[in-house]
Amino acid sequence: MNGIFIIAHAPLATALRQCVLHVFPDSAAVVAALDVQPDMPPEETLAQARIMLEQMGTSHTLVLADVFGATPCNVAQKLVDGVNSRLIAGVNLPMLLRTVSYRQESLDELVARALVGATQGVMQVAITAPQNQVRKDHDQDEHEHQQ
Repeated sequence: MNGIFIIAHAPLATALRQCVLHVFPDSAAVVAALDVQPDMPPEETLAQARIMLEQMGTSHTLVLADVFGATPCNVAQKLVDGVNSRLIAGVNLPMLLRTVSYRQESLDELVARALVGATQGVMQVAITAPQNQVRKDHDQDEHEHQQ
């Protein structure tokens, strides 16, 4: 089974993990979170991430970072170098829920599922009418009166 390791600016990683555990309480052992503190040097963060990755005890790990090019992602890039893992930047809750749902698939399939979950989870939502429903002209009362 794949592990899922969230590395993000504090307190986002822990918050995302808590959201996942709300939906999938049985996934606590395979979902880890590391909040990157603003005052911690990247080398210390990397050392902590390596310890956490080893403690997960999974043979493959999908690492999810929040922002490409930021410290959490830079640390994650060093973390995944040379180990059975993949890294995706731009983590969001739909992506994370999708990865937990399919965590038993191969790591390459899990990456594909994560990317689909992330993109399908972002959409503009209509305010007045349900999404995907066309409003008909007769829905509005032509004789509306102000009160």
